[in-house]
Amino acid sequence: MKFADYGLDEGILRQLSKLNFRRPTDIQYKVIPHILRGEDVLAVAQTGTGKTAAFAIPIIQLLQENRKRERRTDGIKCIVLVPTHELAEQITDVFNSIAAHTKVRALGIFGGVDQDPQIRSLQKRHDIVIATPGRLFDLISQGHLRINRVEILILDEADHMLDLGFIDDIYALRKKLPRRRQTLFFSATINKKIKKLAYNIINQHAIRIQVSPKNPVSKNIDHAIAFINMDDKRFFLERFIRDHPEAKMLIFVRTKVRAERVRKAMKRVDIEALSIHGDIDQAQRTHIMKSFKSGISKLLIATDVSARGIDIPNVQYVINYDLPDKPENYVHRIGRTGRGKKRGLAISFCSAGERVLFEEIQGFIGAPISVLEISKSDYETTILLSQDDEKDWRKLIE
Repeated sequence: MKFADYGLDEGILRQLSKLNFRRPTDIQYKVIPHILRGEDVLAVAQTGTGKTAAFAIPIIQLLQENRKRERRTDGIKCIVLVPTHELAEQITDVFNSIAAHTKVRALGIFGGVDQDPQIRSLQKRHDIVIATPGRLFDLISQGHLRINRVEILILDEADHMLDLGFIDDIYALRKKLPRRRQTLFFSATINKKIKKLAYNIINQHAIRIQVSPKNPVSKNIDHAIAFINMDDKRFFLERFIRDHPEAKMLIFVRTKVRAERVRKAMKRVDIEALSIHGDIDQAQRTHIMKSFKSGISKLLIATDVSARGIDIPNVQYVINYDLPDKPENYVHRIGRTGRGKKRGLAISFCSAGERVLFEEIQGFIGAPISVLEISKSDYETTILLSQDDEKDWRKLIE
């Protein structure tokens, strides 16, 4: 199957070729025909499967066809609701990139930045708005964003929006939109709560598509765990970074406090890393993500909320410095590497106090995680070779 087989606009096909989109991924192959037919869709697909393009390509096609048929083309026709600022920016880039040779235009709106530039942008013609819930409702209530002509609603990363407590916002938006519309619901995981939300949003005849292998971890990712004392993790992180000096690495921690502690620990041994978490303002977050995505900075320390759903190119390694509290976040974290057809490696540091979390993760993915055996001598050597003179862990929390 080729993209040309879907009868897409010539401008879309030309841009897909330029972007090296050769053949549809599994989720794209299964979803695109239903969206083009105007059907509601509930899609469950793991990270890194190409689901953003799975809805962006057919939506651009539908809106491009509408522009050719209708005289009146003003007004927002599609809203994509997402949980985070970074995801809004990322999806906006995908839409505008694929639509480069069409008349379809997308705009990202999100909080954490001055709303005035976004208001000015809304005064220009846009067909698609990609938004976080808070800023979306602010602009609607202020009269800057009219949604009476919306024909398509897309909920992306729906499971993450539930985790962040956006369920009331989703229901509130549904009430404001035209009753006759197409609704697309995308989630990386599915459970009873997500199903309830989905079937309250989409119609009863919606197409359900699930692209989730028995093992939710991508086959492109090799992942393993190392048992390391909590107080010694920074020494092993230092060693891994020094052993891979040119690698692009994403390091996950559990909290924003931990993110700063680990960053400072690396700085003491002359390893520069960026950190991203909830206490960093939007302007800084944007700068940090651009630096990491471009490769100017090769090390990024992040919390789950900050990096969930973000497509960062060419991440060779993911390090779970802390194991996640929720087993499903393990899959989301390590899914930042091994994107598309590239291979990736993920290593988790597990302390004695995290053994329970480790067992929960193995139960969730339904497969054992290989263990990296560390000999006593190698363990001691790693600590001794560290350039950190502050071997006393208590100084980390001063």
